[in-house]
Amino acid sequence: MALVDDYDVVLRGLAHMFDDYRDRVVVAEINANTETHDAVDVVLYDSFAQPESDHIEIAALVKNPRARRVVVYTWNFQPELIDAARSLGVDGYLSKTLTAAELVAAIEAVHAGEVVVSDHTPRVASAPGSDWPGRLEGITDRESEILALITQGKSNSEVARLTYLSPNTVKSYIRSAYRKVGVSSRTQAVIWGIGHGFAPDTHRIDHWMGGP
Repeated sequence: MALVDDYDVVLRGLAHMFDDYRDRVVVAEINANTETHDAVDVVLYDSFAQPESDHIEIAALVKNPRARRVVVYTWNFQPELIDAARSLGVDGYLSKTLTAAELVAAIEAVHAGEVVVSDHTPRVASAPGSDWPGRLEGITDRESEILALITQGKSNSEVARLTYLSPNTVKSYIRSAYRKVGVSSRTQAVIWGIGHGFAPDTHRIDHWMGGP
């Protein structure tokens, strides 16, 4: 199985979730600077903080001959997002609320030829073992996603649209995140984010899309 995300800390946390299941899942983490020639049974695409381009990247993965099956791993379960991913040809659409055991079972089902879509349930805390930028500073996964989008230069209205949250909810998350990292302005937040893992390694995704 291959893991695809453009944040190193997210990849490491996701890979760690499979530590106790090495007899069932072999993880081949993608190195942005080394081409992978072998075919991969399942590609797990983590959609952390890049929702505006997910459809392009998912389509590229589905067309990639090295990726036999493609699964989206996300906390965004709006019906239109699920429908769009399914129309692109993904084999699974899995929730980040799944435990490691549930995630492994779902991946095995996809590998066996099933199309697996997690039940739509209200969002709760991410599965144990997962990771995201800022977690050690006490930032939640949702606050981390929003800080990552701010670091990418998104406005509050753009963040609200991309995360399917109301503008007031976005402002609440931003205020909470600012308090936790000790900043009081957007500029300070961007500077803090760049220095704490919120700058994505887009070369990783470009590599899977056929780039250098």
